[in-house]
Amino acid sequence: MKHLLKTAAAAAAVLGLAACGSGSPSAGTDDSGSPAAAGEGLTSVTVGVIPIVDTAPIWLGEAEGIFAKEGLDLDIQTATGGSAIVPGVQSGSYDFAFSNLISIMVANDKGLDMAVVANGATTTGDAEHDFGGVVVNADSDIRAPKDLAGKKVSVNNLSNIGDTTIKDVIEADGGDAASVQFVEVPFPDAPAALENGVVDAAWILDPFLTQAVDGGARLVSSNFVDFHPELDIAGYFTSQAKIDAEPELVERFTRAMNASLEFAQENPEKVRDIVGTYTKIDDETRAKIVLPRYRADFDLEAAQKLADSAKKYGTLSNDADLEKLLP
Repeated sequence: MKHLLKTAAAAAAVLGLAACGSGSPSAGTDDSGSPAAAGEGLTSVTVGVIPIVDTAPIWLGEAEGIFAKEGLDLDIQTATGGSAIVPGVQSGSYDFAFSNLISIMVANDKGLDMAVVANGATTTGDAEHDFGGVVVNADSDIRAPKDLAGKKVSVNNLSNIGDTTIKDVIEADGGDAASVQFVEVPFPDAPAALENGVVDAAWILDPFLTQAVDGGARLVSSNFVDFHPELDIAGYFTSQAKIDAEPELVERFTRAMNASLEFAQENPEKVRDIVGTYTKIDDETRAKIVLPRYRADFDLEAAQKLADSAKKYGTLSNDADLEKLLP
């Protein structure tokens, strides 16, 4: 039975694509539906994001005036990876930020006090069509997750959501996860590393996953789906200090973000269009990539499994406090 935890006021980065620029693509609309001048009667909120498909809902929500209806004018700032995201929230440079859930758990494990206030991206739940997966060359003898034992596998960051979920999937398939050698390779470079034999398998996300499969690579595991078909990958978070100091602002951001997630899920073509405004993914590729699932709710069962696996494989030193992380 699925246990869903509704997000309330109070997810390592996965990939950095070159952005066309930071800031919002539109000033949005006011409550009457008319265009609202940026900052006119609105509260400015700075949000740190990675310019990837996963963050499309916040760009779309700003463009569609969803945040303006909550009295918010977003200043969306792009980062090339998660290394600057958590420190940016901790220092106050960002009011809110986007990151995968493992990275936020790690931050709290190291003594910080962060809390997720809205969902970000969720696996599709379809093992044949997800936005992330482990691929091998067409002639590889690796046919199943258990065959990755003793092999060299690339991930974009070590000790994060990639290797954590892959280890679990390998063990569930009867393989020896401890024998896998994980190698840190940026997603854009992973297909070439695979093709040239630098690694035996590569974990990559779209758009690179679609491009790799189109180029002849073979999917071995949709690791997010295989780990848990309801796995939430990332979320928008802030510091507990911000939640305590400005609870109303956090509530407004959460409401707008939840509405943006729902709008994005209902309008996939608008998602593909908005992605073209802040990344360099071309039209043909955007039309083919698999989009994440966007939803306001978190699946607590999947989140608990993720936290337990992170502790089991040494990514976390302590048990994650999900009641605090996902209020």
